[in-house]
Amino acid sequence: MKVYLHLAEGFEEIEALTVVDVLRRAHINVETVSVSGSKEVNGAHNIKVFADRVFEEIDYNNCDMIVLPGGMPGTVNLEAHKGLIKNIKEFYCQEKWIAAICAAPKILGNLGMLSKKPATCYPGFELELKDAVMTNEPVVQAGKILTSKGPGTAILFSLKIVEIIKDKKTARIIKESMMVD
Repeated sequence: MKVYLHLAEGFEEIEALTVVDVLRRAHINVETVSVSGSKEVNGAHNIKVFADRVFEEIDYNNCDMIVLPGGMPGTVNLEAHKGLIKNIKEFYCQEKWIAAICAAPKILGNLGMLSKKPATCYPGFELELKDAVMTNEPVVQAGKILTSKGPGTAILFSLKIVEIIKDKKTARIIKESMMVD
């Protein structure tokens, strides 16, 4: 399976880089994709990251999961990217995996993808998840949509992605090797 993790100016560094790190430990094909027009993307805490690719180079037919890290204004910038939104809608219609953490679940909420489904997000964004059934869990799976609360849940979010793509055993091995309680 191939995973595209999207970066926009102001992304939350912990959420983005933790996912990439954990997935690569599990030997999952994950690439970072800049939607900012340049491979260099500045995070919310002024950490510059060089994406593997820019959005215009990507073929979403070869992708199995879209990952959206949160952060501000990263989430707003992801949501403003018409091409990314088009692909998110297509993934939803094709019942392909979409994972969003922190403020990023609001993108899915604003698209009506969380209506009547359990979800979680960073505190303060609950109303933007529209008719979602809000939970206080760190990571929530509803069909092919995965949501998570924020930076402190990034490892659990990443391990759940490993479990989805590989299996529980691989996720457990990675969890133990990282000394996650």
